[in-house]
Amino acid sequence: MTARETGILADRAIAALFESGRLISERELERDQIQPASLDLRLGAKAFRVRASFMPGPTSLVSDKLDRLKLHVIDLTEAAVLETGCVYIVPLMERLDLPEGMSASANPKSSTGRLDIFTRVITDYAQEFDKVPAGYSGPLYLEISPRTFPIVVRRGSRLSQIRFRVGNALLGEPELLKLHEAETLVASKLPNVSGGGIALSIDLSGDHEGLIGYRGKHHTAVVDVDKKAQHDIFDFWEPIYSRGRSELILDPDEFYILVSQEAVHVPPFYAAEMTPFDPLVGEFRVHYAGFFDPGFGHEASGGRGSRAVLEVRSHEVPFILEDGQIVGRLVYEHMMEKPEALYGAGLGSNYQAQGLKLSKHFRAGAEPPAT
Repeated sequence: MTARETGILADRAIAALFESGRLISERELERDQIQPASLDLRLGAKAFRVRASFMPGPTSLVSDKLDRLKLHVIDLTEAAVLETGCVYIVPLMERLDLPEGMSASANPKSSTGRLDIFTRVITDYAQEFDKVPAGYSGPLYLEISPRTFPIVVRRGSRLSQIRFRVGNALLGEPELLKLHEAETLVASKLPNVSGGGIALSIDLSGDHEGLIGYRGKHHTAVVDVDKKAQHDIFDFWEPIYSRGRSELILDPDEFYILVSQEAVHVPPFYAAEMTPFDPLVGEFRVHYAGFFDPGFGHEASGGRGSRAVLEVRSHEVPFILEDGQIVGRLVYEHMMEKPEALYGAGLGSNYQAQGLKLSKHFRAGAEPPAT
């Protein structure tokens, strides 16, 4: 397949943005910072605790709002704790000088979502979170609000990622269905292609031990976002078992890690994104939209289909979630070219060929207490 004039920028083109001065950073790039279709963004040296989340609006700089709303400033040159229920704004190391016609969008990294850390990228003059308009030139900021666990971060920690695009890259429904018939995007005999995407449903059947998911515990120790396999699962998570049922009652404002029924496949010349679930279908949502890089679940890069891990929260009222219920949709976009490295293919990707899986920060510990 030849290179396209519109689409998502691949790793080679992202590196070229740095070389041409369209992407600027106060520190040299790290080896694994550029992903197949996105760039990991790094925290800067300060975090501003603010009274509330805010949108700059079309006439304001983020820095002007910070001067008015900040409560105190936290030094991130050493490790610092960000508490649950608080809102922080952190200037990022990377800033942009995008050419006309090139825009960008941001999302939490997979591990960030699985820790229930609410993050959103903000630009000067922004009227939308996580959206960077074409031709934007200026700094980037990250809003951070830990929801379930207090976290330890430092300068250089990576909680969010950004994806660059030229023009309209989105596949329409007929094109999406045709691609599914050729490449099997989700492991379903009767795919639900509607609302601009392809549906994912929830798996509540459980594994061989009946495990269907995890619920986050309250009043835990801190999680260091930069350390892998450092924390005992059962200090932070309560396992949930099916006990022969095909449903799960979601308690209001509790945080759940569940898994899709379908395995997901993102072919090399495409990128995907999970869109927030329509609240009109039920009083819950898959909490964090997320990027799926080219090669996710692709057999040639070690995937053989990888199920999507879902961060789920009910709001206002308890809600009964049933096995096989649709909980989200994947939209697919064209890449401008095939990435040099696919997800999982020698990149040390943490979630290739996954099933139900917590974030990389946790390790199996002692058996959970009997109930």
